[in-house]
Amino acid sequence: MEQIKQHKCHGGTLSYYTHQSQETGTPMRFSLFTPPEEIKTGGYLIFLSGLTCTEDNFTTKAGAYKKAAELGMSILVPDTSPRGKDVPDDENYWLGQGAGFYIDATQAPWAKNFRMESYLIKELLPACETHFDLDATKKSIMGHSMGGHGALTLYFKYPQKFVSCSALAPLVAPTQVSWGRDVFKAYLGEDEELWAPHDATECVQRSACADTNKTILIDQGMDDEFLRVSLKPELFETACQNAGQDLMLRRHVGYDHSYFFIQSFINDHLDWHKKMADL
Repeated sequence: MEQIKQHKCHGGTLSYYTHQSQETGTPMRFSLFTPPEEIKTGGYLIFLSGLTCTEDNFTTKAGAYKKAAELGMSILVPDTSPRGKDVPDDENYWLGQGAGFYIDATQAPWAKNFRMESYLIKELLPACETHFDLDATKKSIMGHSMGGHGALTLYFKYPQKFVSCSALAPLVAPTQVSWGRDVFKAYLGEDEELWAPHDATECVQRSACADTNKTILIDQGMDDEFLRVSLKPELFETACQNAGQDLMLRRHVGYDHSYFFIQSFINDHLDWHKKMADL
């Protein structure tokens, strides 16, 4: 772990790091907020960002660290994809650098570097838990947009790893959205059966992973420009109802897809994750 920079923040510490990833074959960056040592609980939240974002968007725009400091909560924010001049990219913003989708690609040219699922689960989280003394038994996950997709699917794939999951304006049904299908074809190939584990709505419909003892929290702005064409929260809502998965889906009139929306509800999510971690 190489520390790039560090700032005092609400009595705690916000640091940026880079490290060489074996999974992606590239340097990877992340930010980590740790609260004041005297109130640090050991619990932590991983926040997954949306398309085109880096580790810096949430870190500088979400306004999360005052509440995190009060709760004694650490927050880990990884980049959204591998990057570099030798890493494949695409002119479409939903594919390539900045668009890792938190899955492991299997198709050329993406398969060599775009292994974000394995990077997070097998590499980054264990390394940070060891290096920064974060409590693996009090680990929560949340995300926004593409990151909401990542948070939900990773929560379903690894239900024993996370005590709670929430999302802000998540992409919940990429296999039912035209550009989501284009991404999955590029990263995973033509066999649509292989897409299902990476679609939150399909995960709920197909699996026994639905846990009625763990509520999922989602906030959605009703003036979100991507709501009806791309996000479709009603599909996930129906799937949860049919599967018996407890879901708190809150719809907010007038809110869009931006970080102003995230700022407005981030404190609710941090309070909720702290409550779930303490159960």
